[in-house]
Amino acid sequence: MKLVESVTPEMKELFVETAKVLKGHQKRLFMARTVKSLGRGGLKYAREQLGWDKNTIWKGQQELRTGIECLDAFHLRGQKSAETKLPHLLEDMKEIVDSQSQTDATFKTERLYTRLSAAEVRQQLIDQKGYEDSQLPTAKTIGVKLNKLGYHLKTVVKSKPQKK
Repeated sequence: MKLVESVTPEMKELFVETAKVLKGHQKRLFMARTVKSLGRGGLKYAREQLGWDKNTIWKGQQELRTGIECLDAFHLRGQKSAETKLPHLLEDMKEIVDSQSQTDATFKTERLYTRLSAAEVRQQLIDQKGYEDSQLPTAKTIGVKLNKLGYHLKTVVKSKPQKK
């Protein structure tokens, strides 16, 4: 008798719930050990009945066999930042915006406000600094970068006369 045939619904639920709780290396090891303990047909059972991915199980079996943990490089995924692609972008943005910046009119904060919009800064990067339209990030991204540099895109409020 195969061990797969003796799996009760409670055991099946236990396997699924335990796999949901574990992450990364520990999850893969658990899956590999479970498939191994199920015996012949365990991989097929795990894929069909437990909903586990065969590649994850295979990776766990390799880790179990070799004793070497595969590292998940989540930090290497996704799109690179604009500064990585264009190393001088922030300096060039700062140059353009510095000439058009002023401090808060009420002097309550040390924030710098600029009269330029993010779209205008993007256009000036193209005109003055020689960037191409296709290589620059969107105006929204440039606005975010300006905020990180300490500039706030807001209409500069001139001091209002006091009411009598």
